[in-house]
Amino acid sequence: MTNGIGGSTAQAELADLAPWPNPAPAITRQERLARIARARELMDEIGAQALIIGAGSSLRYFTGVAWGATERLVAMVLPREGELRMICPRFELGSLEAALGVDAELLLWEEHESPYELTARALNGAASLAIDPALPFFVFNGIAKAAPQVKLLDGAPVVDGCRMIKSPAELALMSQAKAMTLEVQRRAARILAPGITTGEVRRFIDQAHRALGADNGSYFCAVQFGLASAYPHGLPGEQALEDGQIVLIDTGCQVQGYHSDITRTYVFGEASPEQRKIWELEKQAQAAAFAAVKPGVLCEEIDAVARRVLAAAGLSADYDLPGLPHRTGHGIGLSIHEAPYLVRGDKTPLAPGMCFSNEPMIVIPDSFGVRLEDHFHVTADGAAWFTEPQPSLEKPFGEA
Repeated sequence: MTNGIGGSTAQAELADLAPWPNPAPAITRQERLARIARARELMDEIGAQALIIGAGSSLRYFTGVAWGATERLVAMVLPREGELRMICPRFELGSLEAALGVDAELLLWEEHESPYELTARALNGAASLAIDPALPFFVFNGIAKAAPQVKLLDGAPVVDGCRMIKSPAELALMSQAKAMTLEVQRRAARILAPGITTGEVRRFIDQAHRALGADNGSYFCAVQFGLASAYPHGLPGEQALEDGQIVLIDTGCQVQGYHSDITRTYVFGEASPEQRKIWELEKQAQAAAFAAVKPGVLCEEIDAVARRVLAAAGLSADYDLPGLPHRTGHGIGLSIHEAPYLVRGDKTPLAPGMCFSNEPMIVIPDSFGVRLEDHFHVTADGAAWFTEPQPSLEKPFGEA
């Protein structure tokens, strides 16, 4: 094989990798304080006297505490005025203090105590509480019972209003993550050979992400050969690579919690006329969606632009197949999928600092699929790619 597909081994490619040079700086305490100040402004707009954020990506965003949610409540309570408060099991105190990136009053509960009653007390008489949209229902229910007098509000306008506009520091972390994944994609193409399995490729991609310094290897990895590519998230079981098959690899990593998510599609061997035609159409749809990005344009319009390209070529203008079975793109940041979305019905106006995937996949049922996925951020007068799109079917990474 040539043009960057095949010709190497996993061992050789891994031996050539080293931790990423000049890593992007971490998010500072000052930036987190600015996020908290912005959250308070948005709380005022919706009439919320307090905000609760549970463990997960939003807690990391505001406080630096990168913990996942469990059955034990760990949460931030932010009053409209006054000191931020952290609810936490007492036995986790040392870990919390080591992770916390902002000043906070620490409110601790023992295993036999109710964290919801503690949360109710932490509200200090607030009459309304904005709820983190990712808060589990059992926590919501516990707070509602412990504080029945408090009006519970949807906190999405606050959380999404903060998180969907990325700062220069966030853009730098995302740029690093995406550049790392594109390098892993390039090297994954080079290890392909007849008979290699999807599992072998996935394991290589995870090891390569780790070698470059990603947080925990691959955050996810989908490797699809041939018919499996006709299913947006693949088929169960292993596939072994054969000549003439579509190769679709969709993978990403995290850098300090910020995500990459890049898909490349090419052919192992000689492409058929149908594969070439659909790949070129996918390329056109992705390019048209990117060109339509401007501040003020509604998110749903970017999805509509991509579909108009497909419809002009005789494919479905809706979700029917052959055509595009899902949205054109999603927001990305500390969550791999986050608001807003490039999909019909999302009328959020595009604004500088928003970040999206651009992936108007085309599926040909019972045959193959093509997805080209890169990410862009909205600028003052259009959009800028984090990674340059795939240049061609034959030279997926631009190699001569």
